[in-house]
Amino acid sequence: MASNIEGLHDFERSHLVKTGLRAVVTATLLLTAYFVMPIEHRAHQSVALRLAVALALFVVILAVEIRSISMHDRPMLRAAVAMATVIPLFLVLFAWIYLTMARSDPASFGQPLSRPSALYFTVSVFSTVGFGDIAPRTDVARLVATVQMLADLAVVAVVIRLILGAANRGVDRQKHSSA
Repeated sequence: MASNIEGLHDFERSHLVKTGLRAVVTATLLLTAYFVMPIEHRAHQSVALRLAVALALFVVILAVEIRSISMHDRPMLRAAVAMATVIPLFLVLFAWIYLTMARSDPASFGQPLSRPSALYFTVSVFSTVGFGDIAPRTDVARLVATVQMLADLAVVAVVIRLILGAANRGVDRQKHSSA
């Protein structure tokens, strides 16, 4: 079944297992950091600043991942690890923003947000499910949720394309260097 994916037959099972393990560990570390890092109450710190810092961090990590993919000796496998890094990072960053907003202004959402509920809300917005049990109540919270919705589209359309493009460039680089 797995050998039907183009280029996958070129990898040993151990490479696939290591890649899967690395992807799981990376995603787990990001989620663990989200749940254990202290969240300071800084009502004076603007939401725009938090959003700008989070998105800048995301872009930097994405750029590093794309460069790593194109230079890696197994770019397709490295792309899988990159996806397991950038998607959870994106979700954790927005969950962090929602959590800090809720701590700064408890009226931001229809109910108080804990770490799990902020992550739940983030994933709900990302997946476009939107159960409605948690809803932004202030204009600022609605604007941040709107930014996330637009960024979700970019992540799905652009980020995945960038990662796969980098993997294809890496494969092409390998073909040209071996020829």
